Parts: sequence; structure tokens; C-alpha cells
Amino acid sequence: MTSLETELKAFIIETLNLEDVQVDDIDSTEALFVDGLGLDSIDALELGVALQKKYDVRIDAKDENVKTHFASVRNLATFIQSEKGA
Repeated sequence: MTSLETELKAFIIETLNLEDVQVDDIDSTEALFVDGLGLDSIDALELGVALQKKYDVRIDAKDENVKTHFASVRNLATFIQSEKGA
């Protein structure tokens, strides 16, 4: 697990006020939505806005890759790293 993945897990927990969820409870490859962590579309919107502010990345809801970026913590980390490197 990378430090960015660990940071993102803590950020997701804090941002979405996930009670009774610890960083170690979230698998980096686990689905964030529906199955897995069980987030919903409201969570996605809230998380997207928070990620844009914290990491200064641009998330275009019309981009066909957005679902892939938000599929797991690992995918989010990869997306953020690629945006920072661009």
C-alpha cells in the first residue's frame, strides 16, 4: 500500500464521516461504490469536490474514465498521481 493510498483512505473516512470504519478496514482494490465500501452517488459528489480542493485535480463528470478513477482507492491514487505529473 502506498502512502497516498493510506492518505486517501483516511481522507475518505473523514470527508464522508464514515463511522466505525478504520483505514485498515478499506482494501485498496475494493470497490468504493455499491459493493465493497458501499458509497452512493451523493458520496461520490461530496468526495469528488473534496478531492478537487485537497489535491488540486480536475474531475470532469463527463469524462468516460471517471467511473474507473473512482472504482477503488488504488485507482484514485493512480489518477491523482497522473494529474500531478501532467
